[in-house]
Amino acid sequence: MKKLAIVIGVLVVLGLLVLTLIAVGAGSYNGLVKRSQAVDSQWAQVQNVYQRRADLIPNLVATVSGAANFEKSTLTEITAARASVGQLKIDPNSAPSDPAVLEQFHCKGVAKHMR
Repeated sequence: MKKLAIVIGVLVVLGLLVLTLIAVGAGSYNGLVKRSQAVDSQWAQVQNVYQRRADLIPNLVATVSGAANFEKSTLTEITAARASVGQLKIDPNSAPSDPAVLEQFHCKGVAKHMR
């Protein structure tokens, strides 16, 4: 009877040991699954940020293109304005035909540039 009690006690202890190992294994597996899901979630956030950046690139290109066109037109206008500074423009329909009057316009323009 003592042998039977010892065998039953050993079997109970072994059974508890096996149940403990199964519980620890299941807990470890659940922890690994939880960590895997956390990593997948964080990676999804990284991909989300990359996608948002990729979506903003066409907007940035359009903005820079618009600014470049503005700068080009501004530079063209400035160049034309600088080129016309020394020119005397007379409307051919209302232009004086008297050479003395034309000389007076010329003298005013030269005097203006001499200052």
